Amino acid sequence: MAESWVNSAEGLGSDLHLELAAAGSGSRRAVLMRALREAIRGGRLAPGTRLPPYRSLAADLGLARNTVADAYAELVAEGWLTARQGSGTRVALRAAPATPAPRRRTPVRDSRPAYDLVQGRPDPSAFPRGAWLASARRALTAAPPDAFGPGDPRGRAELREALAEYLARVRGVRADAGRIVLCSGAAHALRLLARVVGGTWAVEAYGLPFHRALLADEGVRTVALEVDDDGAEVGELAGLAGTGTVLLTPAHQFPTGGPLRPERRAAVVDWARATGGLVLEDDYDGEFRYDRQPVGAVQGLDPDHVVLIGSVSKSLSPTLRIGWMVLPERLLGAVVAAKGEREQWSSATEQLTLADFVASGAYDRHVRRMRQRHRRRRDQLVAVLAERAPHVRVTGIAAGLHAVLELPPGTERAVVKAAAWQGLAVEGLSDYRHPDSRRGSGAGGAGGGRDGLVVGYSTPAEHAYAGALDALCRALPPA
Repeated sequence: MAESWVNSAEGLGSDLHLELAAAGSGSRRAVLMRALREAIRGGRLAPGTRLPPYRSLAADLGLARNTVADAYAELVAEGWLTARQGSGTRVALRAAPATPAPRRRTPVRDSRPAYDLVQGRPDPSAFPRGAWLASARRALTAAPPDAFGPGDPRGRAELREALAEYLARVRGVRADAGRIVLCSGAAHALRLLARVVGGTWAVEAYGLPFHRALLADEGVRTVALEVDDDGAEVGELAGLAGTGTVLLTPAHQFPTGGPLRPERRAAVVDWARATGGLVLEDDYDGEFRYDRQPVGAVQGLDPDHVVLIGSVSKSLSPTLRIGWMVLPERLLGAVVAAKGEREQWSSATEQLTLADFVASGAYDRHVRRMRQRHRRRRDQLVAVLAERAPHVRVTGIAAGLHAVLELPPGTERAVVKAAAWQGLAVEGLSDYRHPDSRRGSGAGGAGGGRDGLVVGYSTPAEHAYAGALDALCRALPPA
């Protein structure tokens, strides 16, 4: 009985592109042999590459089977190919194309710093590869067929349900899966909300310049809300006419540190209720706290006036590109419409993997491990500074992944430059100040107009951390 190629994976073979038209004239066998020799000589067919079975290649090229079989046989005889029972026909190892000797090049000096204390970059070596792989296997095994089709713009239901349970349990969030929309991170969430809400937003006087630029690109004007040791001064909202949205980091003000005081949390919710305004809560590192009780999300006080924004960028890895918004019902349809008809931002398989990672408890275990690791690093930073630079005050250390080192007025730029000379990347506090902040450089006062460094102690690999702290201390000004 003839073998059916339809049911034979081996009979289908591999795809192989050959330029027969460019191989000159002559018999079909001769043309095919020239095309194969040229592909091998030019390096497109590397030594050891397995060629398709002659029947498959004949069908693909519209040639007779005997023509291809004879061409293979002659090229084996010439030494271009090898053929062994059970391993098919392959490009011979000695058929490697000649390569010219490498040209001498002037050595290029690596411009990357030797040490990195820039905030917001968790150590990639801490990613839980084994646990993530186990979740990926379970998730893919259990994935329904629709997981591999066009995605729901809200994101996979499995992850939204897992997040609803997790956020309620850990962050005090009040929402079901139907009010969660997945996105690729905080920046993506802000873009979508800017398109839906628009207008003028109040933002903290210290924050990410990237976020302010992103909002400006979407036509949103931002006004500065001053910051002190108790967080954003939300009482100023009443005097900001035409401002209907405020963007805050209540769990851990970024980058100055410290949670928003309970009275101010209540006050911003009261403002939103009275004016119909909207509070955007960037919960960027809410899981990481060390010397204080857990602080719940502001969203839990009023789910109809607060949007919670979160992601796994700080807890797992920014490369996963998975974030979420917990939305008031009134914004849900518009945000989904702004996102688009299909999920095109984050992989469905990674969403399913994260859903299993959260639901199985692996995420909780990972966060606890990282909390202990970050606390050790923070304690090491504080201890080294107490020994070698006791005149430098360290603030914002009760939670998060970075600390602020206060510097004498007028010294910040010089210290950042000195750090660069030590091979250390670190950022100045003034880099995060809103250009319209009333408390400009040198104005003094808690939280405003200060000189300082923003030190990301989660960033370096374990073996590099001590060296980074040593470089930091060498760059600091003397007492």
